[in-house]
Amino acid sequence: LSAPFVKPAQKDGYRSRSASQLSEVNEKDALIRPGMRILDLGSAPGGWSQVAGRIVGAKGRVLATDILPMDALLNVDFIQGDFTEDAIVQQLLDWLGGGRFDLIVSDIAPNITGISSADQASSIYFLELALDTVRKTLKPGATFVAKMFQGSGSDQYLKELRAHFDKVLIRKPAASRKESREVYLV
Repeated sequence: LSAPFVKPAQKDGYRSRSASQLSEVNEKDALIRPGMRILDLGSAPGGWSQVAGRIVGAKGRVLATDILPMDALLNVDFIQGDFTEDAIVQQLLDWLGGGRFDLIVSDIAPNITGISSADQASSIYFLELALDTVRKTLKPGATFVAKMFQGSGSDQYLKELRAHFDKVLIRKPAASRKESREVYLV
């Protein structure tokens, strides 16, 4: 966690600083509402799922998925595995029961190697995989929120998003480090 948002995230009982980031984006764009069905790609340790689960309430549900384990959360179901593998995709589709998600959020980040060009390429690759899942499982007219690191490939990815969505916004929450190339796409 990064100061000054570590203490507020911990005070609110959140698992990670990223919870503060999603909360801030949600306050600005009113993305999450009670009763929604939400997919959280790359969910561990669960900060975004925690925020979404609190808001959707008992009539809504969040499906979180990650290759890493994640502790249980209220109003959140969890599938551990790679969301691009056929078996995991099938579990996700079974969970949906023929429906579609009202919102998909993705805070996926690759394991950082320290080689910025490789890390950036991996980050864009994960965003492309997430967009593939969005095309298959998001309701028409619904919203996708994803973390992106600005750099090589990000302009092309934005162009691709604009081809699929009527409006694409770039958000830089106060909870993100000022020097970071991290932004959130809505």
